[in-house]
Amino acid sequence: MTEFDYYEILEVTKDCSGAELKKAYRKLAMKFHPDRNPDDKEAEEKFKQINEAYEVLSNEDKRSTYDRYGKDGLNRQGGGGFNGSDINDIFNSMFGGGFGGSSSGFGQAKRRSGQKYAQDFEMELKLEFHEAVFGCEKKIDISYKIPCDDCTGTGAKNGKLKTCSYCNGQGQVVMRQGPMTFAQICPECKGEGKSIAQKCTSCVGKGFKTKDEIITINIPAGVDSGNRLRAQGYGNKDKHGRRGDLYLSFYVEEDDNFVRNGSDIYIEVPVFFTQAILGGEITIPSLEGELKLDLKAGTKDKAQFIFNNKGVVDVHGGAKGRLVAQIQMKLPKSLTAEQKELLTKLQESFGVESKLHQSSLESAFNRVKEWFKGD
Repeated sequence: MTEFDYYEILEVTKDCSGAELKKAYRKLAMKFHPDRNPDDKEAEEKFKQINEAYEVLSNEDKRSTYDRYGKDGLNRQGGGGFNGSDINDIFNSMFGGGFGGSSSGFGQAKRRSGQKYAQDFEMELKLEFHEAVFGCEKKIDISYKIPCDDCTGTGAKNGKLKTCSYCNGQGQVVMRQGPMTFAQICPECKGEGKSIAQKCTSCVGKGFKTKDEIITINIPAGVDSGNRLRAQGYGNKDKHGRRGDLYLSFYVEEDDNFVRNGSDIYIEVPVFFTQAILGGEITIPSLEGELKLDLKAGTKDKAQFIFNNKGVVDVHGGAKGRLVAQIQMKLPKSLTAEQKELLTKLQESFGVESKLHQSSLESAFNRVKEWFKGD
């Protein structure tokens, strides 16, 4: 087997946390999963490497051994063995229905015997900030798979298949890593035990064709980047005419003024220094329109004012988050001669108070003088 670095294959650093490791694995496993890359040997090999790397690095003992001695150290202590249940749990959680619900397993349980592709598929949907916050109705162009009529979805000319020579019709192959062995679905026949004798000329052996469709989806208020929504009945069609589900993964664009953190919304409010000193009521924007903010006299830079229930609706529970307005103190960029004179007079009017830096640092001045007395 070709040597490769586990950290490099998962695109993480050696000091990455367990959460970062799992996040990287999820991303790469989805990208190179065989169901998404049919008949792609390079993607299949990459998928194997990703699984091998995660199986080792997700185990603290194996990761420690690998960091110190590399793969040779793992082989000396008995390798790793493939932790299939852990990987399956991750895939089930990745492809669960709705927003974090359970699922039968995307691309696994819903891929029926003899079918060249999974009934479910996923696509990313970009939303503008306000579309995600308030919800919207979106028209989406999708392209889904349908079985090739000429080969009845087998990918073989006239539907004729032969016993798979790679697994001898078993549908799985046994792999060894050190003293450990584990069974894996045959990469050639995808567990069917049969392979194509001669490719169908109509679909070039893929077993399917694609069909375009424009669908309308209702996006609930409060979705955020990383949330996923299941659109039932908009997936790929099997040879019995049944369609799977479409999974929409959201990417929400940023706003020029509002910054979102979960259900909370942050906005930076520029305030001129004289207004911060004197205080007063100012008007700020919110998701629901204008709000009145009572600026206390002597408000400091970066002071925060909290407005409860003025944030984003929680897509899971329905409660609203907060609006957090943070003061950004603004100083004049330039001064006229008259303004300088006025400010000088104002400073002098405060007397000793205007030179607090001297009195508060007096002890430091004295200590420095003591240090140099002997010189």
